[in-house]
Amino acid sequence: MHTLDMKRTLRQWLQQGPFTLALSSGYFSFFAHCGMVSVLEKERLYPASVTGASAGALIGACWAAGCSTGELKEILFSLKKRHFWDPAPGFGLLKGERFRAFVAQVSPARRLEHCRIPVSISTFDPLAWTTRVWKNGLLADCVYASCTVPLLFQPIRIEGRLCFDGGILDRAGLAGASANARVLLHHIPVRRFVTGKTGNAALCLPKRQGMIAVSPLRLCSVDPNRLEAGRIAFRQAARSMRVALDEPLRGSHCVVPV
Repeated sequence: MHTLDMKRTLRQWLQQGPFTLALSSGYFSFFAHCGMVSVLEKERLYPASVTGASAGALIGACWAAGCSTGELKEILFSLKKRHFWDPAPGFGLLKGERFRAFVAQVSPARRLEHCRIPVSISTFDPLAWTTRVWKNGLLADCVYASCTVPLLFQPIRIEGRLCFDGGILDRAGLAGASANARVLLHHIPVRRFVTGKTGNAALCLPKRQGMIAVSPLRLCSVDPNRLEAGRIAFRQAARSMRVALDEPLRGSHCVVPV
């Protein structure tokens, strides 16, 4: 297992060798994930593999497929509710066809195994009550399945198995990371919907040796009716990551609350 050198900064740690980028779930936090990844791209700090759940699966898969963060930013900033809003009878408000069409249009690769960076996507299997990780298959279907928030999006079947939001059991999006991988986790802290306050990110982090977690605590809330706030969340997460890169490592689970 890998250990952390406390004398290094996060930037130096990332430059030290191959690492896996994990992107957590977090409702409409794909704006924030895109902002964070844009900094990695600008600094040429490319991961050896990408894992993600829900919102993290959306950005992770499209980026791994070859869509630059500049292109993703432009697409997300122009996103309107009508682009994915398709109410229909079923186990969930939205049928999801528009969402899948949107993902298919954005991604340069049709299938996960054709991505330029190996990518793993987490989904939840309710019959087995476990997380299933997809490394092969139709990218749009796997991403949609991982983003299927219960009661909002209607679930789909992949290989005959019903799939729900990957963040249900794998909120951090880590299930696809190999056991000995050095992991950089971009962790979106839990937002308490009643108060609107953000919970303690450290309390939500799984224990994993050789993992560094960057958690931007000051993120603008984004939802289907406040998509314009995504621009702010993008900038906040990008700024947090720029600061985090020059932070010294502090412990085996280094949360950078900026």
